[in-house]
Amino acid sequence: MLVVRPAGPADLDHLLELAILSGPGFTSLPEDPDQLTERLDLSRDSFTGRLEPQQRWYTLMLEESETGDVDGVGSVKAAVGLNRPFFSFRLVNNTQSSPSLGVKLDHQTLVLVNECTGWTEVGSLFLKADRRKGGAGRLLSQSRYMLIGAQPDLFADNVLAELRGVFTPDGACPFWDHVAHKFFPMEFDDADRMTGSTDKQFILDLSPRHPIYVELLPEPARAVIGKVHPQGVPAMALLESEGFRPNGLVDIFDAGPTVSCVRDNIRTVRDARRLDVAIADEVEAELPALISTDSVAAFRAVRQKAAVEGDTATLTRETADALKVRAGDTVRVKA
Repeated sequence: MLVVRPAGPADLDHLLELAILSGPGFTSLPEDPDQLTERLDLSRDSFTGRLEPQQRWYTLMLEESETGDVDGVGSVKAAVGLNRPFFSFRLVNNTQSSPSLGVKLDHQTLVLVNECTGWTEVGSLFLKADRRKGGAGRLLSQSRYMLIGAQPDLFADNVLAELRGVFTPDGACPFWDHVAHKFFPMEFDDADRMTGSTDKQFILDLSPRHPIYVELLPEPARAVIGKVHPQGVPAMALLESEGFRPNGLVDIFDAGPTVSCVRDNIRTVRDARRLDVAIADEVEAELPALISTDSVAAFRAVRQKAAVEGDTATLTRETADALKVRAGDTVRVKA
């Protein structure tokens, strides 16, 4: 059975493997054991409540319960931009006209902004290639919203997600090569690493001081602004199905899009029901449901059959064991 569970320090080898497989541009999964160790310590302290709510960064692992194999990762960062700025480029539409010539021109510019301070971020969604079918990605993605829905007051009113921008098959990044690299004279991987491991002062020091006119950029750069990496298309579809939409912000290095949604309007947060647990040897239900615990500290999620009647969800013993719940406990269920 696939189970989504909290990540902790013992997951370092699993997380490093996933980081290596994720490839370039996946800022939240650096191929750096020290950074990943800090990340897992932070996850442990987040789930155990040792940190202030806005400092928490919850990391989730997708595990096959029978084998112990970890095949995916996802996360929820309670608040971005508080200790380090959350920089983006905003696509701004500008209109210029000359009545005497009868000319009206529309221009787009890229402007450096720091607009999302305090927002919650869902991210780090990555699965091994052989797990990207059969609903595993949807389970892992939706589990983040079940976590938010378990205790909404721990999270911000607005939720965002950044998606990786376009890279060519040989690993080149058109926006970086033609635009960002002109301001950051280093390798993409170095800039990516520094984004996750420093206070980002180098971005403030080196970023363009003036708007960048999109029309003046080379075509390869213009073509990828706001576009998603091919591997991120399924993730984008999952986000859109939850109500997320592009908000006009793009990444300053690869121009990947940012999408956002009001927390309480996220479909899984809004539609999941709190139900009391009953346990039976067998359960009759047409389709599996998304089921999670109703606790951040003891969070677990699965997609299994549940018979819902009134305020009660009847689970099989196997499902109850996977969630570590007993009869009379409360779970959240989304059909």
